[in-house]
Amino acid sequence: MAKYDFDLPPKASPEVIAEREGLADEVCRELERAGLPVHRGSLEAGQHSRPGADVHVDVFEDGGVYVDWNSADELRDTALQLFEKGIDFTNPPRVVVHHKNVHDHMQSALLGILVSAGFQVEEADRFTHGTAVLVKERLD
Repeated sequence: MAKYDFDLPPKASPEVIAEREGLADEVCRELERAGLPVHRGSLEAGQHSRPGADVHVDVFEDGGVYVDWNSADELRDTALQLFEKGIDFTNPPRVVVHHKNVHDHMQSALLGILVSAGFQVEEADRFTHGTAVLVKERLD
């Protein structure tokens, strides 16, 4: 069996990770105050299937606090199953378009809610984090 050697980026210091954890707690609190279901995730714990905002801390040096939206299993699974079978990208099935639109609109909503609550946020890198929002800091 082949052995693979991957160079992972270095982890942030414990102090930086602790700051990010505190920021993630503040993000959760504000999203809950806005009425959204919120779950604290972690990359080590793996994926969960609960719908709502998923707040997690990336522990690598170039990481941060990310907020992503999870749609309900029924919508997500239906869209992904069709996508896996292969779709015509010029005319995708309605449920695939709906799934994409839900995530795009929720990204916009999360950005707006978090800015309103006093956070500096931006769209995360789509290639790495999809429609997640990167929370940089709390401004007030």
